[in-house]
Amino acid sequence: MILLALDTSTEACSAALWVEGRIIERFEVAPRKHAELLLPMIDELLLEADLPRKALDAVVFGRGPGSFTGVRLAASVAQGLAFGLGKPVIPLSSLAALAQAEADEHPGHPIAAMIDARMGEIYLGLFRSDEDGLVVALNGERVIPPEQVRLSGDQTWRAVGSGWNAYARVLQTQLGDRVDAQTQPRYPRAAALLKLAQREAHSSRWQTPEHAQPLYLRDKVALTVVERMEQRRAAAG
Repeated sequence: MILLALDTSTEACSAALWVEGRIIERFEVAPRKHAELLLPMIDELLLEADLPRKALDAVVFGRGPGSFTGVRLAASVAQGLAFGLGKPVIPLSSLAALAQAEADEHPGHPIAAMIDARMGEIYLGLFRSDEDGLVVALNGERVIPPEQVRLSGDQTWRAVGSGWNAYARVLQTQLGDRVDAQTQPRYPRAAALLKLAQREAHSSRWQTPEHAQPLYLRDKVALTVVERMEQRRAAAG
């Protein structure tokens, strides 16, 4: 099976190719440059693998949540490629991709994947690994203020993502020793999407390109002037 995966949901831009069990990837943290990087990354991967586009069996993309512009870009490129090639698509959670990379490094821990949603909020997804080492969601993904994050059970959770980095002080106060956090910035990667896509592909959970939609979780993209002033006053105490 040959799969192409794309993720541009955060500051990072990545593309990866699965060729009969081998993964090759391009990854770059480059805010506001995704549109100029993504297509050349795809071409580089196919050239390295010595494959034409028509050899792809499906196109995988990070459906979000994340940056509105970034999520739309990955979805539109995936749909365009799939339409042109007559291939299906596999939309997958960008939070799950973030969690999968963490699970590969720290197996056995439940994972709180957090992406900075701006406006004083985070995108949050809670995950655990199944018997195959692939993450599964414990509840629905949400956009919430960091003060509202709750982690259940007695295990130590792994926390990862730009949401933790943006609100580490609040989250550390809120969660205390319930969480062991990844302090270096981590972003969803297309390579992790490819691992998750194997489960979807083996279960024939494909979608036609026109039915593959991004996930935003909220419609609002910016605070009003009044809301920004109120947020500053609250932060100042």
